[in-house]
Amino acid sequence: MTTFVPNTILSAQELDRLRGFSSPTIANAVESFQVRPRLAGVTDCRIRCLFPGLGPVVGYACTASIISAEPARQPRTVSRKAYWEYVRSFRGRRISVIEDLSPTPGGAYWGEVNASIHKSLDSQGVITNGTVRDIDEVANIGFHFFASGVQVSHGFAHLEGFGEPVDVFGLRVNSGDLIHADRHGAVVVPREIATHVADAADRVTICEKPMLAACRLENPIDELDRLVSPEY
Repeated sequence: MTTFVPNTILSAQELDRLRGFSSPTIANAVESFQVRPRLAGVTDCRIRCLFPGLGPVVGYACTASIISAEPARQPRTVSRKAYWEYVRSFRGRRISVIEDLSPTPGGAYWGEVNASIHKSLDSQGVITNGTVRDIDEVANIGFHFFASGVQVSHGFAHLEGFGEPVDVFGLRVNSGDLIHADRHGAVVVPREIATHVADAADRVTICEKPMLAACRLENPIDELDRLVSPEY
């Protein structure tokens, strides 16, 4: 019987082990614990990974919201310095998760300067339903971009808040959630099972091997019918 460990902060070694799997494998592993509905905790098909060559990224979510399609209200009600301190104060590896509250992005909040600022605060990348720019420059600094698209102007993009729950690509993310993301999208790893997910991912990989081997048979149909779950 699995013993769930609530609110566990994973070690660097444990995070590295999770990073060795693809996000679909992590999603399958999480699904095996039946701790949430199957369609919850994952991004939908709208997300774009701009730098798939960087491989998977694993870290704890630093959340914020922006508005890009209209100017900031005056006087400003949120402190950028307080937000930067919030990001820097996180324990362990982190990834920024930013919701653009505009119905349609009016400009890219994320470019070379903002990526460089966040990299200096030890963020590994950003997941945003907004847009990004300065693709070549950001690729050179190794900062992950997951976004809805690319946009030439920054428009009116400005910070609106931070530390609150956000919604990006159908995924609800709370500050401090553990995120695994790669070219397929992102998945939240529930804290209560986080220490067990890598072992479950190993089991997923092992269980798939007989099915893949069957595909190399001259006539695989009967063997595949025996091996593949009736759900498919």
